[in-house]
Amino acid sequence: MLVDLPGYGYAAASKTRIKAWTRLANTYLRGRPTLRRVCLLLDARRGIGAADEPVMAAFDRSAVSFLAVLTKCDKLAPEALAAQTAALEKALAAHVAAYPTLIATSARTGAGIEALRSHLAALATAERMG
Repeated sequence: MLVDLPGYGYAAASKTRIKAWTRLANTYLRGRPTLRRVCLLLDARRGIGAADEPVMAAFDRSAVSFLAVLTKCDKLAPEALAAQTAALEKALAAHVAAYPTLIATSARTGAGIEALRSHLAALATAERMG
């Protein structure tokens, strides 16, 4: 099952609504032993934001594996994207629950979408076989 949870942090919504979404997401993620992986979407232009840090720390504490997925990678020049990716990989290395690689994507160009699909398909296949 693939579940899309509401966003938090940088969202075009009221603070009250964002707090409600955050509570909903936290409630959903807490105590789910069958959860295979969380995809944490990070805007490539912004990187890890203040709202992302507590979420990643919570994943570390509860051993919830997460995959960082960079979005909107087409908005950065190749050199800037490479620098952002390197910085994010270094920051993610400090999180025990972080999957060791990140996937850079662009919905506009399709970059990275196949890699993300393959990653998710491998998780689903492992679940069926395990």
